[in-house]
Amino acid sequence: MIDSGNSFDWNHIRAFLATAEEGSLSAAARKLGQTQPTLGRQVTALEGELNLMLFERVGRNLVLTTAGHELLEHVRAMSAAADRVALAASGQSQEVGGVVRITASDVFSAYLLPPIMRELRQRAPQLEIDIVAANDIRDLIRREADIAIRHVRPEQPDLIARLVRDSHGYFYASRDYLDRKGRPETLEDLAQHDFISFGDVSQMLGFLHPLGFPITEKNFHIGSESGVVSWELARQGFGIAAMVEEIAETSPTIERILPDLVPVSVPIWLTTHRELHTSRRIRLVFDLLAEFLSKKPLRKPT
Repeated sequence: MIDSGNSFDWNHIRAFLATAEEGSLSAAARKLGQTQPTLGRQVTALEGELNLMLFERVGRNLVLTTAGHELLEHVRAMSAAADRVALAASGQSQEVGGVVRITASDVFSAYLLPPIMRELRQRAPQLEIDIVAANDIRDLIRREADIAIRHVRPEQPDLIARLVRDSHGYFYASRDYLDRKGRPETLEDLAQHDFISFGDVSQMLGFLHPLGFPITEKNFHIGSESGVVSWELARQGFGIAAMVEEIAETSPTIERILPDLVPVSVPIWLTTHRELHTSRRIRLVFDLLAEFLSKKPLRKPT
């Protein structure tokens, strides 16, 4: 979308990126330490340079147009690349040290973070990473973590949040289980199957019933508060469980049931403190997480 033959003002690009991530000019202006009118002029100037409408106003918020979404992918890549070049040019990536605490669900911590940590160890061997595997929302404001990977956008205005991608969740069971119990062909067939609970069964039913699942508490015979344990129970043939596709596809003995079902959207948000702008170690880890988590697939099957 960006013509390499044209010259663009990086300030305009930064203004667009901040506005896209914050959702409003006022929030973006606070993030960049600028006035709202100045930021608005920079975004308007970029739209003029590209001859494209990048935002539509919905209430008090700005929503990306299709062209804006396309540009955002390129701009994020540019921003991450610029940060990597700056670190490499100064040799600081090898020198950055200290502790960075990352909190994520136990499933993400166990299955998606290790390959990212391997790359981080190569880029910044002096860093110490503490992974806090927790399914509750840890409070970044109280410094229980430096960076959080979550499926909801935080509401605190003092935090920086970036939607890195929308993943998809489906329902799976082991091949052994399906050989024994049969492969469901319709939603009605699910009434005869076993389900594995993750957390409170009543809450799960409240989520599954609107999807048309004709099941009750009697369909749940085993489960766990731990996502890792629940998924392992599914892998070992105890019943049907929900999982994001990137993790499920790494298990060769797992099958997706009712493949025509509409997938469940699973947004992946990266969140950190405003300190991101002043802490080299947090910026380095945040950008590397954004780089990896924005890719599809998030990890290669093993």
